[in-house]
Amino acid sequence: MIELKTPAEIELMREAGRITAAALGAVRDAAAVGKSLDELDRVAAEVIAEAGAEPLFLGYRPSTAPSPYPGVTCISVNDAVVHGIPGRDVLADGDLVSVDCGARFRGWSGDAAISFVVGQHPDPEVARRDEALIATTRAALDAGIAAAQPGAKLGDVAHAIGRVSRDAGYGLMEGHGGHGIGREMHEAPHVPNEGRPGRGLRLRPGLVLALEPMLIAGGTDAYDEDPDGWTLRTADGTRAAHIEHTVAITEHGPEVLTLARQPAATAAG
Repeated sequence: MIELKTPAEIELMREAGRITAAALGAVRDAAAVGKSLDELDRVAAEVIAEAGAEPLFLGYRPSTAPSPYPGVTCISVNDAVVHGIPGRDVLADGDLVSVDCGARFRGWSGDAAISFVVGQHPDPEVARRDEALIATTRAALDAGIAAAQPGAKLGDVAHAIGRVSRDAGYGLMEGHGGHGIGREMHEAPHVPNEGRPGRGLRLRPGLVLALEPMLIAGGTDAYDEDPDGWTLRTADGTRAAHIEHTVAITEHGPEVLTLARQPAATAAG
C-alpha cells in the first residue's frame, strides 16, 4: 500500500535526511588512503548517535538475506555496486567508493548515497573514466528528481534516469532501483531505473521516494553476489557508482530531503 505523508511527517523525514547527509559528509571527509571501511562506518555511527537518531541499516534483514545487516553504512568499492559490508579492508589510491547510509528520526526515515574517488588513481585514463561515471550517475539522479513532478507518472522518472544512463553507454544494475520510503526504509512503490514515459503510478503530493541510479561502467546490467550474501558486484568486473536522494513530491515540485543544509524556511526545528 502506498502511503502519502503529511507536511508535518515530511518535516520529520527532512530532519532524518539532514542527519543522513551529515553522516555521509563525515564519511567522505574521513575517507583516505589507508583508512579501513569499518573505521568509516564508525564515523557515520557517531554522527547519527550524536543527532539523537538511529541507524536505518543496522540489523535490517529482508527475507532474502542470510543474516541481519551488520553495519551502519554500506560501503562498496570499485566493482562492488551496492550493499558492501564495511569490514577491515583498507582504501587504496584511486579506489572508487560508494557509501549508502540511512537514519531514522522520531520514527521517520532518510536514505541517501554518494560516490567518490579516494586519492588519485595511477592511471590517468582510469581516473578520467571514474570521473565521467560518477558525473553521469549524478546527472541521472538529477534528471529523475526533475521528472518527479506532481501529476507526472512514475514511468517519467524511470525514463529520465534510464535515458541519461544509457545515452552515456552505462549499464543499470538489473532488477534494482529506488523505492518509497517513510516509517520503513523500503515502502511501495518500486521505482525502476528505466521505463516508459507516461506509464505507471501518478505522482501525488505527499509521496516520498528514494531515487538511486546504480551505473555500471562496462555497459552490462548483470551482477554477482558475494558469499557474504550482501555485496553485489558487476559481473564484468568493471567499476560502478551509486548516488541516491530521498525526494518528497509536493504541490510545488520535488524537494530533496537528504541535504546537509535544508532550506531555512522549511527546516525542522
